[in-house]
Amino acid sequence: MNNIKKAYLELHVAVLLFGFTAILGDLIQLSAVMIVWWRVLITCISLLYFIQFGIKLRSIPKNKIFNFLGIGVLVALHWITFYGAIKLSNASVALICFASTSLFTSFLEPAILGRPIEKLQVMMGLMIIPGMWLIVNTVNPAMINGIYVGLLSALFAAIFSTLNKRLIDDADSYSITFLELGSAWIFISLLIPVLIWNGKEIQFWPVGTDWTYLLILALLCTTLAYILSLRALKYVSAFVANLTINLEPVYGILLAVILLNDHKELSPRFYVGVVLISAIVFSYPLIKKRMKKSIN
Repeated sequence: MNNIKKAYLELHVAVLLFGFTAILGDLIQLSAVMIVWWRVLITCISLLYFIQFGIKLRSIPKNKIFNFLGIGVLVALHWITFYGAIKLSNASVALICFASTSLFTSFLEPAILGRPIEKLQVMMGLMIIPGMWLIVNTVNPAMINGIYVGLLSALFAAIFSTLNKRLIDDADSYSITFLELGSAWIFISLLIPVLIWNGKEIQFWPVGTDWTYLLILALLCTTLAYILSLRALKYVSAFVANLTINLEPVYGILLAVILLNDHKELSPRFYVGVVLISAIVFSYPLIKKRMKKSIN
């Protein structure tokens, strides 16, 4: 198996695991902020062995370390808004909002990486809009705020994944993951006192099955999935990665239907939108391959 095929396989495994995070976020009783706080803390602890308890970090230039720490704040904001969207709507709605990530990336990647805008990427990103329109116009009005927060989460995801693409060769995947998630944990730790000061009630300790769900969320859906996605970025573009990650709603929604009965809250037109978005995701690699053949 060549590196590109292996990258696609690892990326799809990561996306399947990412899709399961929405289910866990719905099942865990903690607030969005505390879910992310525990998630990144457990993940960072699990990574200590892989970074040789900090020895690997010594070889990374200080300016690169600060870059990764800055991206970690964006990761924290992405996850907080993602779980916030789940709490404001449901797992299926939050997941499908994630499909707009590729549209944001089609403009952000050229701007951040200094590449020319690819018309095909912009076109494919724009084609996702009708599917999103169907979804927005079929959900319960009480879930609209969840859609707005979900779209904001997608924007944060587009920014940090594009920045990671620029810096992916500056350190190994384990070190990058540790630095970014460690930064996310510090950022949220500083945020929690501010929320409490402003009258927000925070349930700190998980109870009952929350501990089991958090361990699955951290070790499988974060540590393993995050590293797989970063390794894949060495061989695929940020746009292709995010377009593939649009399958997260497909995997996640199927799981939500089976495990959470989300289909009872959503109309058939919602799933028409899901099918449209999925068709675009699957068609992009085929169109790209044909274009390359026609040029050659």
